[in-house]
Amino acid sequence: MSEAKLYVPGVGAKTPPRTYNQVHHARKFTAGRRRVSIYVCWSFPGEANRDIRELDNRFSTMTEVRRVDWPFWETPEWSDPNMFQQGIAGALELFFRAWVPFQELVFDVTGHVVPVFQRVDQAGFRLPLDERVLEDTDTLFVFGLDHLLTEQEASADEIDAVRRWLEREGTCLVIGPHHDVGVSLDMKERQMEYAHHGDALVPRQQRFSKYTRSLMAGLGVPVENRYGLRPGVISGTSKIAPLTVNRDLDTRRWLEGVTNFSFHKHLPHYAVTDEKAGVKVLGTQPIDLSRPHPFIEAGNREFNSFVWMPPGGKRAGEILLADSTVFSTLFGADDSLKRFWKNLATAS
Repeated sequence: MSEAKLYVPGVGAKTPPRTYNQVHHARKFTAGRRRVSIYVCWSFPGEANRDIRELDNRFSTMTEVRRVDWPFWETPEWSDPNMFQQGIAGALELFFRAWVPFQELVFDVTGHVVPVFQRVDQAGFRLPLDERVLEDTDTLFVFGLDHLLTEQEASADEIDAVRRWLEREGTCLVIGPHHDVGVSLDMKERQMEYAHHGDALVPRQQRFSKYTRSLMAGLGVPVENRYGLRPGVISGTSKIAPLTVNRDLDTRRWLEGVTNFSFHKHLPHYAVTDEKAGVKVLGTQPIDLSRPHPFIEAGNREFNSFVWMPPGGKRAGEILLADSTVFSTLFGADDSLKRFWKNLATAS
């Protein structure tokens, strides 16, 4: 297992020119080549305009990121306000920069560009999850990076649109609800959670993913995102501990050649709330047991990190759950992770 390395694409003389303020043009169907799309279900203005005097339920500013990770971001490309935004908006842009390698890999294996849609983008354009996103998409990633208090919720029309899309043969929906930290009203428990994950950039309460929760409820996916758990590492290293993979259940070979995901300090546990619904937990992640947490105290040693809901009834499409950080190089990306990306992009 090769070591994951943090990588955020920079800007250089040979960087291809970028465009902005463009509209999406539908990709033509090509047999054997999946059209992959990303839908980030946040309101960019809603997240970027949060009051930085508030301690909880907001993203960090870029200045806070620089302070905590000093001196990693201290080159002019990231620290110069004439080059990069220093508020919350700057930290959000890091996500986009770190999704680029995933987009590039998918393009390389499918020949199709990977558009990134936002529910509400930087310019204030609102895009519900409807046929404009779905019509030319075979595999859709829905990244649940919306804080609960921004009130992003899937409408009945959006749920119906996704349900109809999933009736089409060959579709695959990858949902990524993010972590849910600090649910308890007990301040001591919140502090225990904070000490467990050990990330100074994550507040004592940070609750995500109302949109994906409402979408899953509407589609009948009995899974909830809970906690923010720190993965274990291989003894004596900083490498994330291997996944525990249920190979017998993985009949679609989603995890073929995959040993691990990327290390992220606070990953959600995907709790299956109805064992009779046909949900298959394909991958679980060992937890860092050296740091107390209520989930550990309840007797758990691993958490569900990759879940599959095979087709059933009228639904011909697959439904998968994996955190959005798995598709970002902001938290490292090694050969195992890239193999996982390729598996999803080339699934037949």
